Amino acid sequence: MTGDLVLGLGGCVDYEITWDAAVLQHLAQQYTIGVQEVSPSVEVRTERDLICSILGFLREGAGGERYVGASSVVEQFAARSRYTVALGGSNVRAALAMSRLGVGGRLHLVSVDDHVRRLLPDDVGYVCSAPADSTDPHLIVQYPAGACVRVGGHELRAPRGNRLIYVNDRPNGELALSPALGEMLCTAGIFLISGFNAMRDSALLARRLVELRGHLERLPELATVIYEDAEFHVPLLARQVHEALADRIDLWGMNEDELQAHVGRRVDLLDPDDVASALGQLRRVVRARNVVVHTATWALAAGRDGQALRRPLWGALREALQGGIVMAGARYLHGDAFTRAQHEDTARRARQDAGERFARELEARMPGRVCCEPALQLEAQRPTTVGLGDAFVGGFIAALAGR
Repeated sequence: MTGDLVLGLGGCVDYEITWDAAVLQHLAQQYTIGVQEVSPSVEVRTERDLICSILGFLREGAGGERYVGASSVVEQFAARSRYTVALGGSNVRAALAMSRLGVGGRLHLVSVDDHVRRLLPDDVGYVCSAPADSTDPHLIVQYPAGACVRVGGHELRAPRGNRLIYVNDRPNGELALSPALGEMLCTAGIFLISGFNAMRDSALLARRLVELRGHLERLPELATVIYEDAEFHVPLLARQVHEALADRIDLWGMNEDELQAHVGRRVDLLDPDDVASALGQLRRVVRARNVVVHTATWALAAGRDGQALRRPLWGALREALQGGIVMAGARYLHGDAFTRAQHEDTARRARQDAGERFARELEARMPGRVCCEPALQLEAQRPTTVGLGDAFVGGFIAALAGR
């Protein structure tokens, strides 16, 4: 595939918190939080709300993204812990992962500061719609499997590790588009769209979608457009984005949480019949040409009428899924700074037995309509759980572009 790799539309600075159960337990006691208040659905306006939200996610072993009423809440909590400053946003993390393999990309950003200029690799170019520097950090909380916090005499223990994102970010909330975006798209072979989930104003979102469709007219005829889904701060706006863009999207990507949100129910991710049923429901909700779903156990692409893309790239899709799985695995094991050698070592890892069985059975149930690849067997003392979906996207795009 020829052409530039353009990845948009947002980007941010992340504060990646070093997990410390003692901090959470101390704050739960300080704020006299009862176990009945702990929930992922808490509206986060204060630090107390934030603790209730984090503990709610931990109890369920779930991941998610939530809007925070003020950036000061993020700063207040971060000051209590050790943290690392990193770059975030699906498009940015995908570009960083690709860069580890020497695959350059071009970013569309909505904010920039000295952190961005310092941390972006030389082979990642960008345009930015912001007239001046600004920093609105996103709080990233990663908890490991088995993490335990006592709340009001009850022991909350994470059934699995996951990551949480808490955001108050005006530039991403407005998602202004640079006039230079259309010019970038003139030479694009692949265009990644992400970031609309942070918007909260329906009227402003409608204007941005009209602007984006105008820029999409500049794409070459054979360019591939990928949309990477995310948890919307205002869930009703997800449908607005879908209705405006579905007809222009070649591949609509999502993780298991977003799959379950779209179909409105829990899905047994190791039951081929249940996943096949969920994919049928999903195709009635997400009317893009094709969908990609990536989980901790497998990744799949599903198309219409036996076609994974409107062009004959079915064979490339299996390689792209494998590329995404390996890239996410390398990040899980080694974090941002994995080397090419570590990436190659990850690719040699055995596949998960459960994922292997599932992939074979699902493809047998949906012949010609789904392509499914199992995830790898990975064990790490200090795994990286944030940005795995973004790394998958980077690996997927790098492999697809290589074809």
